[in-house]
Amino acid sequence: MPAVTATPANSAAQSTGRSLPYRMGRRAGRSLAYCATLIPVALLALMTAPVGGAGAAAARWRALRTGLLGAAPTATPSRRPGPLAVLGHALLSLLLGAVALLPLGVELLMVLRGVLYGVVDSGPYNHSWGGPTRAGAWLAHFLVGLPLSAAGLAALIGIAAVHQRLTRRLDGERGPLWLIPTALLMALAGALLFVAWTHQI
Repeated sequence: MPAVTATPANSAAQSTGRSLPYRMGRRAGRSLAYCATLIPVALLALMTAPVGGAGAAAARWRALRTGLLGAAPTATPSRRPGPLAVLGHALLSLLLGAVALLPLGVELLMVLRGVLYGVVDSGPYNHSWGGPTRAGAWLAHFLVGLPLSAAGLAALIGIAAVHQRLTRRLDGERGPLWLIPTALLMALAGALLFVAWTHQI
């Protein structure tokens, strides 16, 4: 039987196929870290922009976009943002940061109530999913948490993508018309989801 020789095209396809999970995992991790910084960076900008710190705040957001998300840097900003533009961006960042707390909380719950379930909950497991054994309950909670964790990571990727587009507006780039309404709708949806969740506990 003749040996099968891998062609460059096949090798490239196999390499791309193998690297896709890595690329998606890397993007999700970068987005998680980026979203976790939104609230503290926005609060800092709200405090410093009115007293001459608008340029430093804009530079900080650029550094986060390129450093954490790996986005391409803006070659030469067409304008320097003023205090009002930075304050408006900080308020939108604060709203998106508050929305990001929901999927960030989902990821934390996945760690505590999925990956570490058998450690943080000492039982008994008679009425737990997967009970009455500890191993069964642990496995059931982990498996239930997987799709929720994936949804949370997808939400973080979306929030980070919207925010980095908003940040490019500080450099004078014209964003699409749907950008700011989308950010506001995300904030509204996050608020409604939070209210609905508080009514369940």
